Amino acid sequence: MDELPADAIYDRTWPTGLDLSPNGDRVAFTATEADPDEDENHQSVFVVPADGSREPHRLTRASGAWNVEWSPDGSKLGVVMVRDDDIALRVGRDDDGESDEDGDADDEDGEEGEGEDSSEGNDNGENGDDDPKPQVWVYDLELGGDARQVTDREEGVRDFDWGPEGERIVVSARDPTDEEREYLDQRRDDGPIETERLQHKFDGQGWLDTVTTYLFVVDVESREERRLDDAYAGGIGGEGTGMQPVWHPEDDRIAYTSYDGDDGDDTYVQDVFVADAETGEVDRLTDGEYRAANPVWSPDGDRLAFAGRVPDNLYRPFDVFVADPDAGEYEPITDGLDRTIGWFGMPVWMDEETLLTTIGDGGWSRFVRLDVEGGHERVFDRQPRDETLRQFDAGSETVAVMRSDPSEGVDVHAMDRADLDAGPSDPDPRRRLTALNDDLLGTYEFPETVWRTFESDDGTEVEGITYYPPDFDPEDPESRPTLLWIHGGPMAYDEPSFDFQAAFWTTRGYLVATVNYRGSTSYGRDFCEALKGNWNTLEVDDLLAGTEDLVDRGWADPDRLFVGGFSQGGVNTAYVLTRTDRFRAGLAEHGVYDMRSSFGTDDSHKWFEHDFGLPWENPEAYDAASSITDVGDIDTPLLLTAGEEDWRCPPTQSEQLYRSLRKRGVESKLVVYPDEHHNVGDPDRAIHRLETLDDWVARFDPERESDEDGDEDEGESGDADS
Repeated sequence: MDELPADAIYDRTWPTGLDLSPNGDRVAFTATEADPDEDENHQSVFVVPADGSREPHRLTRASGAWNVEWSPDGSKLGVVMVRDDDIALRVGRDDDGESDEDGDADDEDGEEGEGEDSSEGNDNGENGDDDPKPQVWVYDLELGGDARQVTDREEGVRDFDWGPEGERIVVSARDPTDEEREYLDQRRDDGPIETERLQHKFDGQGWLDTVTTYLFVVDVESREERRLDDAYAGGIGGEGTGMQPVWHPEDDRIAYTSYDGDDGDDTYVQDVFVADAETGEVDRLTDGEYRAANPVWSPDGDRLAFAGRVPDNLYRPFDVFVADPDAGEYEPITDGLDRTIGWFGMPVWMDEETLLTTIGDGGWSRFVRLDVEGGHERVFDRQPRDETLRQFDAGSETVAVMRSDPSEGVDVHAMDRADLDAGPSDPDPRRRLTALNDDLLGTYEFPETVWRTFESDDGTEVEGITYYPPDFDPEDPESRPTLLWIHGGPMAYDEPSFDFQAAFWTTRGYLVATVNYRGSTSYGRDFCEALKGNWNTLEVDDLLAGTEDLVDRGWADPDRLFVGGFSQGGVNTAYVLTRTDRFRAGLAEHGVYDMRSSFGTDDSHKWFEHDFGLPWENPEAYDAASSITDVGDIDTPLLLTAGEEDWRCPPTQSEQLYRSLRKRGVESKLVVYPDEHHNVGDPDRAIHRLETLDDWVARFDPERESDEDGDEDEGESGDADS
């Protein structure tokens, strides 16, 4: 069996978003591809018939793209993209008769941006002035040709939606005052950072400023825009989600989420508001009870659905609410479901009485049908438990969905609405519309998965998934080296899915074992909420019990055990190593190890306050949740990785634990990725990361030879080809 090389990342295509056309005959989707020449990820846009009659048609070739939205009549496709300005905005003369210096008539590739920042969101003006900003571009699919740039905002736009006639769009965009513009300019010239904000950082955005994001109504043809002065963003939650504007299907009302109060930097509250696109008047629909997200109008516009959960307890599931905007009333329709909304599973209207969503349900994402009067029904029992669902969209007759399978890849599928009632013994009604990774899947053996259930120390039943090579038989096992890989969150869940990293390890003969420890979502409120304010306790018990279960089954070689994880997985890796010497080595990535210092340097102060109180009022809770206070109990070699610009789990956290371990003589290594935030995004760095993890495991695996041969400086250069 050939080992999957780290640089096969260049051969992987990953769908990231989709939108079903109004009549259900086409699916537009975005996909991420890695460019080996530029060492950059690009998000491109594709359109494919929902009947599967032909292969997808690519609309873009090198632009960062997200938020694809069909116009109401299905003739146009709007996309937020990062690319050089439309040539129509760059050629010709200015009003003073001078030629436009930015318009290069000899640049045949002017429609394709170079050095693009393809990440979604707001850069707060920290990119250079010459870098392209995200704008709304529109493809006319009847006339054909390249996309036309509709917005031209200096700070870019974040998200948008079409007006009912397709003649206008609403966008959310930053709009600095003259004083704020002056500050942004001096920041771009490496001037000092100045802040009086409580929430002074946010991961992916860096240091926050005071610039307000507003809604703007833009004429698609003329590009003329008008700001809705009373429709603006606010609240910590809005930094991550944006305003999420959605235009009413028939009139001038626009729903969006925001917070309108004096303590926006000290609350996760997000309310649903409704603005009038003509008058600019704004009404607040909800009343500060929830962290609301993803409002969506019913087809006739009489109702508005949204997701929401209480803002001071992130362990409680998201519920789906249905509101009557005219009456100002809203009620949850998921009472008794006790499951959170699945990854990217926000509700979609199928008709005036029915919504569709996905839920996290015992470690996988599946469809649930909701009734506006209350009541829910799990549907599409035809879905096997060794696959999961990602993004989806639905109309009156068609459902489009991304299906993710560990050994078959992740692809866009479509099916008829009636097929949601298909049962386990029915033929699979889904039409596969893409074959995004068939070459990769045909070259390397991707893993299969098996569920396992075990008891933790206190008798609690816990589940986990094990990824294994095709030559491993769970029924007649020969023990294998095993990597316990811990998911982030902790309010998240592992599910069986197409996982490049898991295949990287299984093609090297390892089992990759996961545990949906207490604190994980998808098992109900009580299971998740057990960890609130109680870190470094139950989840460690569950992870250690899951490890012993693997050994007891004869699956895991007890002399070749390794443990690692990213984000909360890094946090938990350190916890585990303070409790046991069972593992040969650890891999703690982008984690938090000193909760008190993290409170002042990350973007999660409100979350920690809700969990543990304030550090000067309850220092014992912060110490109990910190592995740094128990560093004297760690004797296992540990690799630590961090992003230099990570404000979710700042790099100083990894530095503290690394120095403490080195001071004690514990074998350890620190790898910091410059300019990266809470991920490792660029392909060359993603390759370096996997190779570094593999080298560390090989160094301490008694049956492998390490490429490092004990040289701790090897691999830190960031050269993926070394």
